[in-house]
Amino acid sequence: MADGRYEELAVRRDREIGIVTLNAPARRNALSLTMRRELHDALADLDADPAIRAIILTGAGGNFCAGGDLKSMEGITPDQGRARLGEAHQLVRKIAEMSTPIIAAVEGYAYGAGLSIAALCDVVVTDADAQWSCAFGKIGLMPDMGATWILPQRIGVGRARLLAFTGRPIDGRRAVALGLADHLAAGDAAGDAMAIGKEIAATAPLSVAHAKRAFAAPYRSLDEALDAEVDAQAALFGSADFAEGRDAFFAKRRPVFKGR
Repeated sequence: MADGRYEELAVRRDREIGIVTLNAPARRNALSLTMRRELHDALADLDADPAIRAIILTGAGGNFCAGGDLKSMEGITPDQGRARLGEAHQLVRKIAEMSTPIIAAVEGYAYGAGLSIAALCDVVVTDADAQWSCAFGKIGLMPDMGATWILPQRIGVGRARLLAFTGRPIDGRRAVALGLADHLAAGDAAGDAMAIGKEIAATAPLSVAHAKRAFAAPYRSLDEALDAEVDAQAALFGSADFAEGRDAFFAKRRPVFKGR
């Protein structure tokens, strides 16, 4: 089922999977202000739908996202840049903090902000020929859209510095080897992402939501992490999904989770 409310996105639902496609192929899906706002709203809408268990984020025309839309940055002042990034960070926080897991399916270019958005997703699928680059320095900017937070988590501080300082492009195989991406597609990245989404959809959604939130806060101390586990797991012990999962295990049947 397609959603026609958006100018620069294509959004549809395939049973329990939401599929969001960045849809400005003429500019390789460069992230305009309109696309950024629409992406925030589309993700919020899907996250609020209890029938949606996973979201796939991909790009039209053979590219994921070629970075920020430079045409929209002409003549920008420092104060305007501060306001622009403040609004952009609403999208970063939405991706990191929402309950529904997001799977990025990357083909073609994932440059600059495109790399940041892909890396922020919970699972990243790439094809071998995809081109990744933390290319901000090549246009006189520094990494943004959460890149300085997520890249050290994914690939370590040293490698994050190397990619950011040089802007060197890497292909999908190298992205997986570094940990920038998680899964190398055998063929179609979107097809592999859909298969992973269906695996996620078969698990208990409350469990996935709690785990997603826990993984989004990696810099806590051990005691803080253990306290968070206690709070989340105690809530899950009282859920109907845990009772269903336990009963299904002993009955040797497939559980039917309701998100309650």
